[in-house]
Amino acid sequence: MRRLTALVAAAAALTLAACGQSQEKTADGAASNVLNLYTARHYDADQKLYDLFQEKTGIEVKRIEGRPDELIARMKAEGANSPADVFVAADAGALWRAQNEGLLQSVNSDALNSAIPENLREPSGQYYGFSRRARIVAYDPAKVQPAEIADYAALATPRFKGKICARSGDNVYNLSLVGAMIEAWGEEKTKQWVEGVVSNFARPPEGGDRDQIRAVAAGVCEVALTNSYYFIRMANGEDAADRDIAAKLRLGFPSLDGKGPHVNISGGGVALNAPNKDNAIKFLEFLATPEAQQIVTDLNYEYPAANGAAPSAAVAPYADFTAHPMNVSRYGINQPKAQSIISAAGWR
Repeated sequence: MRRLTALVAAAAALTLAACGQSQEKTADGAASNVLNLYTARHYDADQKLYDLFQEKTGIEVKRIEGRPDELIARMKAEGANSPADVFVAADAGALWRAQNEGLLQSVNSDALNSAIPENLREPSGQYYGFSRRARIVAYDPAKVQPAEIADYAALATPRFKGKICARSGDNVYNLSLVGAMIEAWGEEKTKQWVEGVVSNFARPPEGGDRDQIRAVAAGVCEVALTNSYYFIRMANGEDAADRDIAAKLRLGFPSLDGKGPHVNISGGGVALNAPNKDNAIKFLEFLATPEAQQIVTDLNYEYPAANGAAPSAAVAPYADFTAHPMNVSRYGINQPKAQSIISAAGWR
């Protein structure tokens, strides 16, 4: 009940903060040239995307930022009068939550269907990925051999008793990873894996992915679950201490069911009641263009999603793998089961 109350309060606060950003109209009452973007991504690189989109189309991006659940609560409260045109989130599981609440609509864009691989988009066109990130492991090469982390199953074995660091189990990145395992392995094997990983924790979960990486460097643990771009950003960022940490560690790419590492997306979908639907589709199509894909990989160290798009020079050394081909929509569909398994195992 407290969580629901907090979300409603947060949605109300977002509504107040957005006063003056409602849909504008031209003299004849038609929608003006704007795009109302509700985004749960908070990266500096994204402003470059918005600026380039406006430069190329003349469409002004009016942005509302918040956590995924806050934005979803707001869209539900706004109902048919919601000004939201596009909902963007940094995880397929979060995009599924919006879809599951009936807040997105299907679009059929030849440009998107051609650019974005089938497994990186929701089958009915309710959301499309525009960047990828692998949920893999950072490890200390002085203590761990690459062969020991060649598959995710190894993390649940006694070899890593007291050696693993991870963020909270209810984080959507971990929910999506476990959701993918349910799809690949079934519930029973996934349950055993989660219980094994929890029993191997070096400490109770705390902090974000970069905190787990730093804990490996500090000797708290030998292996940490992390999204790829956090490590790559540390290796190439302005913080000298983080660069030193990344230089001492390595990224490992465990395979799921022998088919490659688990890869998730950042993506977006057109809001159910989008007042500027054409602009919304143009925006999603823009995110799949070579120029936009280059910004994503150059400035945020993510893997591009569009067919033919190449990773940046900084990302390329970490891109030599074949990802698991699972459709990203399965992560969210399996999210309730994943949450139940994670909670039962005590992954707080």
